[in-house]
Amino acid sequence: MNDNSYISRYYENLNPYCQPGKVLIIFGARQVGKTTLLKHFLSAYSGRYKLDSGDNIATQTMLAMANFQTIAAYVENYTLIVIDEAQKIPNIGQCLKIMVDQHPHLRIIATGSSSFELAGQVGEPLTGRKQTLILYPLAHLELLTQYNALELKQQLQAYLIYGSYPAVITAQAIHEKRDIIIEIAHSYLLKDILALDKVKNPKILLDLLRLLAFQVGNEVSHAELAKQLGIDTKTVARYLDLLEKGFVLYNLRGFSRNLRKEITKKSKYYFYDNGIRNALIANFNPLNLRDDIGKLWENFLFIERLKKRNYLSIHANDYFWRTWDKKEIDLIEERAGQLYGYEFKWGDKIPHAPKDWLETYHHANYTVINQDNYLPFISETSEFD
Repeated sequence: MNDNSYISRYYENLNPYCQPGKVLIIFGARQVGKTTLLKHFLSAYSGRYKLDSGDNIATQTMLAMANFQTIAAYVENYTLIVIDEAQKIPNIGQCLKIMVDQHPHLRIIATGSSSFELAGQVGEPLTGRKQTLILYPLAHLELLTQYNALELKQQLQAYLIYGSYPAVITAQAIHEKRDIIIEIAHSYLLKDILALDKVKNPKILLDLLRLLAFQVGNEVSHAELAKQLGIDTKTVARYLDLLEKGFVLYNLRGFSRNLRKEITKKSKYYFYDNGIRNALIANFNPLNLRDDIGKLWENFLFIERLKKRNYLSIHANDYFWRTWDKKEIDLIEERAGQLYGYEFKWGDKIPHAPKDWLETYHHANYTVINQDNYLPFISETSEFD
């Protein structure tokens, strides 16, 4: 095992993605390592660059005007401009468009912790002028560069309970991991979302998150959530949209192609990080003292699989599958016209594929993912891909 605190990221070398004439947009929640990635990349960059932050008031004021002359002076004599937390700058989309159009030799990188804010600003101005990457909390395929398979399995309990944020992974003591993930959850991640104008009631947002934390792996509807929270469905939909675009929640929809009794109008919500989920419900108990190990396992496997697909460009549509008589499969991937069903089980039991699934989708695959075979499923190119 390597004791270095820095763990290599999949997008370690940004050169292939950062080309003149286009803006590289890097999305990812606060504290996932965007700034560290940038600094690591810039330390080996041979040209002249400028690293700036959208948190800088002077930068906000200067670039918000989107003035040709001001921008020309800002980028003069640089080959690379990097703006961290770019969503904090008003009119950043128009500003970046001017940089690209007027200075076609320039390489530009902009990061944002909320796709809701930044994507809305850069969408239309940068049509055809941008490439987008998403940086997640550390993926197992990244951790394999520093740890071997045995070491990853030995630390499985920590990943399930405390998650995979870089600062959590590199912390040595358990109490440090707990304190760090609580700080990330409440002082960074939720603070950004609660600051948005669309959040009128912070308590409702936190209640919604806690409600979903207890229902990981269960189908929910906007109407059911609204009833439990005592609010209207439009507010629920708006808050869920913010949480998805703020990289807190991932919405998985139901799959149906042939069967009338398949559930399609409900969603499952997974947390982008197990540690955030556990921080919200204030439960960091070890696995032998928990009654939600199935939820932790399912959330962990789904998100790690999502990271792997994204980083390795495994293109797939994802769904869950369930019938009204409660036959279910946790994850369906539709890849190259083929259906792959995956059932996540913590224990040793290997359930058979549901009869309705086999009869309805004759050529579909079905695999149970458990502690014996999970690592290839989430961390390396394997028979699962």
